[in-house]
Amino acid sequence: MSIRTVSSKVVYENRWLAVREDRTELPDGSPGLYAVVEKPDFALVIPFEDDGFHLVEQYRYPTGVRSWEFPSGSFPDGVTGSPEQMAAAELVEETGIRAGRWEKLGFAHCANGFSTIGVHVFLATDLTRGETAREITEQDMTQRWFPRAEFERMARDGLITDAPTLTAYLLLALHERSLRDANG
Repeated sequence: MSIRTVSSKVVYENRWLAVREDRTELPDGSPGLYAVVEKPDFALVIPFEDDGFHLVEQYRYPTGVRSWEFPSGSFPDGVTGSPEQMAAAELVEETGIRAGRWEKLGFAHCANGFSTIGVHVFLATDLTRGETAREITEQDMTQRWFPRAEFERMARDGLITDAPTLTAYLLLALHERSLRDANG
C-alpha cells in the first residue's frame, strides 16, 4: 500500500525535534492526516560483563517516573560521527565505562506509527571504568550493575518499561542464539 503526500508543513520545531503535519491520500483516494515527529536516530549500549548489565536510572519527565535503561543518547548539537562513535560517547558520558570490544546488534524504529526516530543497538564488552561526564539534564542519573536474572525479572515485573531497552535485550538474545546455533 502506498500513501501519497499531498502537503507537508512543520507545525512545531525546537533544537531536539520537529513535528510535521502531512495531508495524505490513500490508494482509493481517501484523504488522510499524519502528525510526524522527526527526531534524529540515537545509539543504545548494552554494557555486558559477568552475565549482567550496567544500567542507568533517571527521571523521565513525560511519564513522571524514574526508569532503568541501558545507556543511550545522541550527539549534542554540532557534533557528528558514526553510530558506534555515538554509542561510545554515550557510554562514557552516562557511566564512565569504556569498552574494548564493540558489536552492532541491529537497528529498530522506536515508534514508527508517528515518529522517524530509530535506535542503533550495540553490545559493549571488555569494560573498564572511569569518570562520568553527564550533561546537566542527567544530574539525577544513577548507575548500577544487575545480574541477567534480575534484569529479566525487572522486565517481567514491569520495572523496566523503556521500549528501546527491551528491544535491545531481544536483539541480544537473538544474537546469542545465533552464536549458539553456529557453534552447534
